[in-house]
Amino acid sequence: MGKAEFPVLQVSALRWENGSLVLLDQTRLPEEEVYLVCGEHRQVAAAIRRLAVRGAPAIGVAAAFGVVLGAQEILARGGDLQTELPAVFQELRSTRPTAVNLFWALDRMARVWQAQGRKEPAATVSALEAEASRLFREDAESNRRLGEFGAALLANGMNILTICNAGALATVAYGTALAVVRAAVARGKKIAVTACETRPLLQGARLTTWELLRERIPVTLITDSMAGFVMQRGLVQAVITGADRVAANGDVVNKIGTYTLAVLARQHGLPFYVAAPFSTVDLAIPEGSRIPIEERAEDEVICWQGRRLAPTGVKALNPAFDFTPARLVTALITDRGIVRNGEWEKLQQLA
Repeated sequence: MGKAEFPVLQVSALRWENGSLVLLDQTRLPEEEVYLVCGEHRQVAAAIRRLAVRGAPAIGVAAAFGVVLGAQEILARGGDLQTELPAVFQELRSTRPTAVNLFWALDRMARVWQAQGRKEPAATVSALEAEASRLFREDAESNRRLGEFGAALLANGMNILTICNAGALATVAYGTALAVVRAAVARGKKIAVTACETRPLLQGARLTTWELLRERIPVTLITDSMAGFVMQRGLVQAVITGADRVAANGDVVNKIGTYTLAVLARQHGLPFYVAAPFSTVDLAIPEGSRIPIEERAEDEVICWQGRRLAPTGVKALNPAFDFTPARLVTALITDRGIVRNGEWEKLQQLA
């Protein structure tokens, strides 16, 4: 596997700067590029809940720095880390129920905290900051490796269909599905992307297109309901999505609409790839139907930017994610290698 030389990214979802977490507010894109400076853990929790920061890997890293901020707050007021820090962990854990990276990252932070015991509080805060920074670096490197593995699956001239935003905005760098595209482009392959708009919050329309335009990667926007048409007409040659959690048997939970794309891809004989770092694999969950699906507010479906789209009194269903059975997944692209359909026991080996 040749190593792709990734170009310098024009997009950064989060960074740790002078003891604060700086987040690109993704709810304001593409109209405004606004950064939130979070100096308290509650600000980070609120940003995760309202999708100012989103994407499973980015949520995990943001929450890790949220723990650091919480510890800093306790230390500044002379509180007791041993008795007060559990509430910080709990608040961050309660923000989103589906993306496993959130819990994986917080578990790593908890292990570091517990290992510190009754050491000097300042040393504990330093250890937590070091671990959060390590998670940041690991995510960037895992995205790079994932992209390099996946690039081998893409042929020159391909047009790739994707949904939501599985790019640099969903991670600390490079992305998951879009890391594969970036790595293929870096190898000199001509790759284009067709982005589903991703109702109801339009992450594909607002974020994926914005990100790819900045990287000068050709992108075409379609409504979610056009996916079958573009496959039928031969306008795309593969589907690549991200994931919020992958079960031990290869089942995938990802942004709502992913299952539909998997069914359509099978009908039209197209490969359906899922790209995710191994931190998104949850071996404690045997199969996908057991993964909790987040239900969000009805207003996200009924309204847009404060304007009601549907009649008063109508009910709305708003699951944020759906479940794609492993039988529909051609391959899972991870930072530890590619796991092909029917080889799901390999997940245990890679762990």
